[in-house]
Amino acid sequence: MEQKVSLRMCVACREMKPKEDLFHIVRSPEGNASLVPLGTYSPGRGAYLCKRLPCCEKAEKSRAFERALRIKIDPALYESLKGACESE
Repeated sequence: MEQKVSLRMCVACREMKPKEDLFHIVRSPEGNASLVPLGTYSPGRGAYLCKRLPCCEKAEKSRAFERALRIKIDPALYESLKGACESE
């Protein structure tokens, strides 16, 4: 029997991709946004982002995380995401 692949949508490019190919950013109940390691659970509202540099830049420019998570995002989070992104 084939294993089911969990798909999620990137907030920047709006493409459906496997969860393993995306970053998961979560707004905690206290109102802080943080990058959650793959395979761990964190309570709160979440959003996904491709691991590509153009998507990271587009998400920052369009404020996609601020709309998805409904909070103000610290620029340091974007910098850490850009550092972890793969350039094309």
